[in-house]
Amino acid sequence: MNYPVIGQVLSWILCTEGALMLLPCIISLIYREDQGMIYFALAILAIALGYLTGRRKVKNKAIYQREGFVAVGLSWVLLSLYGAIPFVLTGEIPCYVDAVFEIVSGFTTTGSSILSDVEALSHTSLFWRSFSHWIGGMGVLVFILMLIPTNRGGTQMNLMKAESPGPDVSKFVPRVRNTAIVLYKIYLGMTLIMIALLALTGMNWFHNLCITFGTAGTGGFGIINDSCASYTPIQQWIITLFMIAFGVNFGFYYLFLITRFKEAFAMEEVRAYLGIILASGLAIAWQIRDRFETVEEALRASFFQVGSIMTTTGYSSVDFDLWPSFSKCILVLLMIVGACAGSTGGGVKVSRVVLIVKSIFLELGQVLHPHGVQRMRMDGKTVDSKMLNSIYIFLTTYFLIFFLSVLAVSLDGFNFETNFTAVAATLNNIGPGLAGVGPTRNFYAYSHLSKLILIFDMLAGRLELLPMLILFYPRTWTKN
Repeated sequence: MNYPVIGQVLSWILCTEGALMLLPCIISLIYREDQGMIYFALAILAIALGYLTGRRKVKNKAIYQREGFVAVGLSWVLLSLYGAIPFVLTGEIPCYVDAVFEIVSGFTTTGSSILSDVEALSHTSLFWRSFSHWIGGMGVLVFILMLIPTNRGGTQMNLMKAESPGPDVSKFVPRVRNTAIVLYKIYLGMTLIMIALLALTGMNWFHNLCITFGTAGTGGFGIINDSCASYTPIQQWIITLFMIAFGVNFGFYYLFLITRFKEAFAMEEVRAYLGIILASGLAIAWQIRDRFETVEEALRASFFQVGSIMTTTGYSSVDFDLWPSFSKCILVLLMIVGACAGSTGGGVKVSRVVLIVKSIFLELGQVLHPHGVQRMRMDGKTVDSKMLNSIYIFLTTYFLIFFLSVLAVSLDGFNFETNFTAVAATLNNIGPGLAGVGPTRNFYAYSHLSKLILIFDMLAGRLELLPMLILFYPRTWTKN
């Protein structure tokens, strides 16, 4: 294990978090809030600690796969543990475990909350809470890779692979740093377009920024107690469209930028993703149509929640916990499916679901023609057995963590629907669940132990399980 290079990555994380923590200080100046002094002091401290710990020279700067996964796992833990401190010191979330739950929910773009009254928070803390979604959406290490010089050859790809969601991460361009720049250009460009559109509707600038940060990162922290219910119909439609857009594989947008339109529209994952949203939205709208005065209201509520849940954003415009069982079942299934690989969304990912369905049909074909040679293809490329094996391992591990988590949090005595959807909401980085953790409720009632389990689930879900699990694997820490 190359500990010095991991230490250097952690020093980058501290410096970066300190620099980003200066932004809430600007909000505190605008609203003349005292909380900004705490954020400023913590920002300077993080930058100083990061600089001092990063000054040590590292002889071997190569980041191999083991170092990449460990560095990513520890980076997100450090990011969360330090990012929670402002909530405690300002007194707005006095319990440190609750503060860690809230900020982990922010950085992992989950949107689950322990707060019953978010409007009681200062503008400074509301901004930090929402901005954490934008930071975590694309990944803080991807952000760092965009800034630092590329002097490690291809080994930086191990950091990007460990942090980026999806079964496969490849470079758009030859250098990892340039790939990171391309990703952030797309991310920032889409963010600015959404801000501009919401501004044209007359939305308050502070609400505009916070809602856009939550949408871009598919996070879901609202800054008013009813989440997005108070916003106008046109604002809700804009949020819906951008939630869906940020759930699309960013490779689709890259192909568009380089005018390879045919390849972009040929992406099977994107077509399946949009097809699922369309079918689910129409099915739910049909069932809930009698609950609304107009068809437009039913369609808006349905597609808003389908887009929010499938992209794992977690905003709500209505209390969907009151919807019929059929509609709620669709939403729970969408929680598990999630968005596209290579997007800011969470969940199992549509690409994995598509490949699993293809493997079922392949197996059926093999039964009918046992001597035939059958190959699975996706986007015109042959899918090798190694990729399928990794998907099977991921799903097995995913469901093992899922059911063990449900079993553990059930010790708190809540009903099965609450516990099941609480784990589904955190492991898939959704936000709200049903029943006791529904869109009008929160996670405050869970014990500290259950919150720690759900914190692990949020981190594991955001990092595709392995970077968190590998931290608990004894052989990870051996020298050889």
